[in-house]
Amino acid sequence: MWTFFHKMASPPHFFRVAKTLIPWLAIPGYALLAYGVFAGLFLAPADYQQKDAFRIIYVHVPAAYLSMMAYMIMAIAGGIGLIWRMKLAHAVAASAAPIGVTFTFLALATGSIWGRPMWGTWWEWGDPRLMSELILLFLYIGYIALRSAIDDTAKADKASAVLALVGAINVPIIHFSVEWWSSLHQGPTLVREGGPAMDPAMLYPLLAMIFGSSLVFGSMLLRRIRAEVLRRERRTRWVKELVLSPGGRR
Repeated sequence: MWTFFHKMASPPHFFRVAKTLIPWLAIPGYALLAYGVFAGLFLAPADYQQKDAFRIIYVHVPAAYLSMMAYMIMAIAGGIGLIWRMKLAHAVAASAAPIGVTFTFLALATGSIWGRPMWGTWWEWGDPRLMSELILLFLYIGYIALRSAIDDTAKADKASAVLALVGAINVPIIHFSVEWWSSLHQGPTLVREGGPAMDPAMLYPLLAMIFGSSLVFGSMLLRRIRAEVLRRERRTRWVKELVLSPGGRR
């Protein structure tokens, strides 16, 4: 086991493995997304209360889920980099942040669009889930800004890792906010005692969108990590050999 992790911590080895994994994640991911979009828009019945407005969940729920998952990957990778001084872990954290901020913004935007007809307002400042998700967006922006403000890569890695670890406390707050406080958001629908509270015709497209988005996220993250590894290792011998090889960096 430790041998495996030691090999994966090697930038050249990870660079090669990531190239192999990307299509295995992307192809089934996009296939699931295609099914989820089609089934969610055309096969799933309209909700008896929300009518067709409920269909935005097929974008909103995966985006909200991935906004939290990306931050946890960023925080865990930052912690590993701090404790074990693993440069590749910092590369993972730096690569996850831009993807995470995109999904967080998408979750907030789709939630606002859905909230206008359902709640009668684009935004509710008193809603704990909305506010904690907004804080998550600011944490991502702060993390990216902090990295950009420090020229020394090693110092930027340490400072941003600390910020990511401190901000990780916000993730469980987002998840449990509807249970801990009064919220306009409904309670758990998928993970709940007694099983999902959704019609299977609505549930299966949503699960496809969640799993498909996760796989596509994984492929996107691996692509960004490969680019980050090349940037960090650009002066090393293996990168120079890679660039000069007939196949290049493909």
